[in-house]
Amino acid sequence: MKNLLIILSLFIGLSLINISCNNSTAQKQNLISDGENTTIIDETPKIEAEKIPQEKEQLLKISTEYGDMTVKLYNETPLHRDNFIKLAKEGYLNGTIFHRVIKNFMIQGGDPDTKNAIPGAMYGNGGPAYTIPAEFNPKLFHKKGALAAARMGDAQNPLKASSGSQFYIVQGKTYTNEELTNLSTQMRRVIPADQKAVYMSVGGVPFLDMGYTVFGEVVMGMDVIDKIAAVKTLTADRPEKDIKMTVSLLEE
Repeated sequence: MKNLLIILSLFIGLSLINISCNNSTAQKQNLISDGENTTIIDETPKIEAEKIPQEKEQLLKISTEYGDMTVKLYNETPLHRDNFIKLAKEGYLNGTIFHRVIKNFMIQGGDPDTKNAIPGAMYGNGGPAYTIPAEFNPKLFHKKGALAAARMGDAQNPLKASSGSQFYIVQGKTYTNEELTNLSTQMRRVIPADQKAVYMSVGGVPFLDMGYTVFGEVVMGMDVIDKIAAVKTLTADRPEKDIKMTVSLLEE
């Protein structure tokens, strides 16, 4: 398995997020799934980042050649928050690329193996030797700009533990009220009215909610998501030209 993680139907949508470990050329069906580098799914990772006050939301900057995105991390997901702070402090993500990009869906990165990316190679297996327990929160959803953690598919990862470093930022699309009502029926889950309003006006990827941990959101630089999502891609949705990033803490 070489790769990580709109929807024509709920069945197709859900199949997109599961990994296929035996298919090295698989593309859409494992888009937001981490690679094979998952050794712990029920153990809390050793995170040494300093705890930040609950009333303060940590800000980070993700810098690219297309501009900067300012991201705030949610205090409601402390394990993911502290892990991302730790990665930023260590410079772990600096020089990595957005190795998986799909317009009207998401942009994905965080694989340390991409720091010296080989042209034409497929990535998605890299990361630290730990995963992070899922921190699902019904109030945190996949609106446009949402920052969420990639993970292995359900078959290999029934607890839905997150990758230690790979993440994605949602672009998504806007939905009609009828589409969301039908989707809610198919998913057998009520989409709250306030979230429906966001999906109708701002957009996102509602069928991923409560399946992947959302732990932050872009608060400045939303246009950068659109610019990256619009680039030309090749095999396995890898951009033709590498898009490197630098992740740094703000207002620490």
